[in-house]
Amino acid sequence: MDADHAPARAVVVDPEGDSFLVREGERSLRVDAAGLAAVVLARRDDPRWVWDTPRVYPVLLAAGVRVGRAWDLRLARAVLRRAAGTPEAAAWPRDEWDDPALAADDGALGIDVAPTPPAAEEHRRQLSLLEGAERPGALRLLITAESAGALAAAEMRVTGLPWSASEHLRVLDGLLGPRPTAGARPARLEALVEEVRAALTAPALNPDSPVELSRALRLAGIAVASTRADDLRRVEHPVVAPLLAYKKLARLHAANGWHWLDAWVRDGRFHPDYVVSGVVTGRWATRGGGALQLPRQIRSAVVADPGWCLVVADAAQLEPRVLAGLAHDRAMATAGHGRDLYDGMVASGAVADRASAKVGMLGALYGATSGDGGRLVPRLAQRFPRALALVEQAARDGERGGTVHTLLGRGSPPPGAAHRAAIAAGGGVEADDALQRRARAAARDRGRFTRNFVVQGTAAEWALCWLADLRQRLWLLGDGELAERPQLVYFLHDEVIVHAPVALAAEVEAAVRAAARTAGRLLFGDFPIDFPLDVAVVERYSDAG
Repeated sequence: MDADHAPARAVVVDPEGDSFLVREGERSLRVDAAGLAAVVLARRDDPRWVWDTPRVYPVLLAAGVRVGRAWDLRLARAVLRRAAGTPEAAAWPRDEWDDPALAADDGALGIDVAPTPPAAEEHRRQLSLLEGAERPGALRLLITAESAGALAAAEMRVTGLPWSASEHLRVLDGLLGPRPTAGARPARLEALVEEVRAALTAPALNPDSPVELSRALRLAGIAVASTRADDLRRVEHPVVAPLLAYKKLARLHAANGWHWLDAWVRDGRFHPDYVVSGVVTGRWATRGGGALQLPRQIRSAVVADPGWCLVVADAAQLEPRVLAGLAHDRAMATAGHGRDLYDGMVASGAVADRASAKVGMLGALYGATSGDGGRLVPRLAQRFPRALALVEQAARDGERGGTVHTLLGRGSPPPGAAHRAAIAAGGGVEADDALQRRARAAARDRGRFTRNFVVQGTAAEWALCWLADLRQRLWLLGDGELAERPQLVYFLHDEVIVHAPVALAAEVEAAVRAAARTAGRLLFGDFPIDFPLDVAVVERYSDAG
């Protein structure tokens, strides 16, 4: 991706009914879907296609046409709305280029929506704003990476993750029993329900109801803070084992059972429907299907085609390494250089063991003030002061009602109305103790969000740059149609799966690692922080460890 964010000739595509208006400079051409595919295929100069990716790119992919790079106007608008140094964007009238989720976060639902400007006009406005931004290069890189992510998401939906329905059925039968009739529980779940009812002396209990379950636990003399698995594990009682087993299998049945298989797998492929930057930090979400939560029980169903393999790669300790780069904390960078970062923290003398390093770092990232995390954070602060100071400052900014930004300039949403009201009520001269406590709690919640936002958001930027660069490298490894080359088929925050011919496995692994180095260089320049990967070449996803 070294040159992918460089200036390129822009070609704007605007869908209008069943046709598309293609504009380049002062020239324009109206075409149908087949005509659009012909226009793209005729180009040999790799222009940047300016469009709304989910509305246009699937039309091209259906015709077997891939593009190298794009500028997604909707994603760019979302970035610019809150970006560092672009106050004019916040005042733009809202129209259909705005992400509805973004409008909801800003409390802007119910306002009048302005007429949507044509794509070419919107693109000119975005470029003009970028020229006057404080850090135009960083924002341009972010928008370019977001847009490449949108292309990859569309391609992964079309290509699909290789999936063995027969293996999935075998797993379900083994764990749950035969497929039940509609509305009934599988046999294994029904047996566990009976065990739970007997242990609680509650013959009519519905364990899927938190209210009923909480009441039954109380009547049995079991005091728990909630019915969540973490709280139940702290209890010694005969009901705990069957209840935990029920909860685990019930999740599998609801999220990835027979109905999921019927709805999401066709022709040997699971087709994930990703939402690029569906979370305010820039992480992806999905529109159903649960692509970001594939449980380990069914990963054996992800099976490469004959003659192909799965190259599974994930970044080790991504968020702590990103924090070290953000803060330019050389001590933390050195601790993770060429090794497991948590082991390096132990070797530095900051903590006694790897488990403590992990708990302490999670405490720093999420604002722990008590328990093991709260106890270990000060020790990490002594050894890695720059990193811990960065997240503490982000937390203080949030507590005061401010906004924070990622490395490339993505801005956090402003405080919500409830937060502002709590702070205002608790800060007045007449505020009683209860109002003051609520104000402090609201401030702490906001601070925990902003301290994590800067790190998680920058980690999402690293992952997008990794994905974007890898996408281009994979295209160069093969020849022929998209389906005949190594393909990105899965993305999960800091993990990718590439479906590749076995003969290209070594080259794909090298590409995955090279793309990670490129992502680190794009974000942190020559600062000595590395991003090691755990890479496995396997036939089944479950074999990747």
